[in-house]
Amino acid sequence: MAWLAMAFAHGLSSSVCVEAAGGIAASQPQPQLIASPAPGWPQWRGPRRDGICDEVGLLEEWPADGPRLVWQTNGLGRGYSAPVIVGDRLFLAGDVGDQLRLFALDLTGRQLWQKPNGRSWPGPYPGARASAAWHEGRLFHLNAHGRVAAFEAETGREIWAVDLFERYGGKNLTWATSECLLVDGSNVLVTAGGAEALMVALDVRSGETVWKAEPLRLGPSSDPRHQRVEEPAGQVDNASYASPILVRFGDRRLVIGCSMRHLFGVDADRGALLWTRPLRTQFEVIASTPVLVGDAVFVTAPDSPDAKLYQVRTEDSGQGLDLLWTTVLDTCQGGVVHVGDALYGAWYRRRKGWACIDARTGVVRYETSALAKGSVLYADQRLYCLSEQGEMALLEPTPHAFEFKGRFRLVPGGQNDVWTHPVIHRGRLYLRHHETLFCFDVNAHGDNESVSARPKPPIIP
Repeated sequence: MAWLAMAFAHGLSSSVCVEAAGGIAASQPQPQLIASPAPGWPQWRGPRRDGICDEVGLLEEWPADGPRLVWQTNGLGRGYSAPVIVGDRLFLAGDVGDQLRLFALDLTGRQLWQKPNGRSWPGPYPGARASAAWHEGRLFHLNAHGRVAAFEAETGREIWAVDLFERYGGKNLTWATSECLLVDGSNVLVTAGGAEALMVALDVRSGETVWKAEPLRLGPSSDPRHQRVEEPAGQVDNASYASPILVRFGDRRLVIGCSMRHLFGVDADRGALLWTRPLRTQFEVIASTPVLVGDAVFVTAPDSPDAKLYQVRTEDSGQGLDLLWTTVLDTCQGGVVHVGDALYGAWYRRRKGWACIDARTGVVRYETSALAKGSVLYADQRLYCLSEQGEMALLEPTPHAFEFKGRFRLVPGGQNDVWTHPVIHRGRLYLRHHETLFCFDVNAHGDNESVSARPKPPIIP
């Protein structure tokens, strides 16, 4: 916990100075999210999967009717898949008839190609779920029925496909598989949640299995690193709706994700299951990506008493978790962002609206019910909050309150499924509601090319 406090004090820089044995100061690398090497916004929640955009020079306030609409494109199918953007191309998924289709657009909204990735999802809350991931000229996508596929980004030609449930003995969820694939170098990582494996790494070139993490079977565990929900012995814990993150802790690389009932950590190089912690929910819904907070990880879910921050231990004798605090924030699929010493996200059922949580203690600093719950993105010192009712807002988080710096209605009232996460790329804000993608100019300079990335924080000497 002392290390966490030091990291906050120094603005979470890329390394900190700690007191080594014998009183000699030594530099210890800070745990870091491992970013995609691809340019732009190449995967779910951005380069680091943290919901934070590094661009600066964005509008500090919006006009009364919102920022300027540059273009909108229709006919993208039903779904919640957020766009990924690399170079001059934008990619997203939508359900059209009985097919899920991947769409490629240029940055004027013109459609370049569309290709199928298996069946659409006609069940509860119909529509495409997951965002794609771009890596070295290829797209990787998981459909709602467990079909993992690779495509040429230039043409949409399918390269390979794997039936996740068939290969690893998993099963679908009530509201359909929704995980956004994580590409790690030559591997595609995905939670299989089956009798053969909890998580797997697939070869990016062929789809062949590289490694398998052992299946997570419920019931009591004799290993102190694993705490499991009490269920009939031997029952397998399936995948959740959440997407994992990739983190470097010293010389170890961890994938941190969620199954249907647990938070878990897997060694990204060997596939070894390192630890688990229960994440209890009323309806077995875990849909929020874990959040790295210094050397700790925050996890939350709707209808859960287990919204918690765990410190990750990486000593030579093994890896584990220490509980630091518990909070009441019960975010569902809208995501949580960590900035400075605070966490920002929306309530689900416990309260209404949005909250600022002290990342040191878990205490609610302040909240607002002036905007319905929804999805969040952070950029240039402000929160971009899209409510599920179709209202978009720009919020400035001050020490004591959220200050609204603009808001407008994206779609007519009466909606409750505007769930696609906002994306910002080169001064443009991209918002989606099912068939339609909207592109707004949020560049304060009125020129896309003048938007720059925020410089990386300095290393503390």
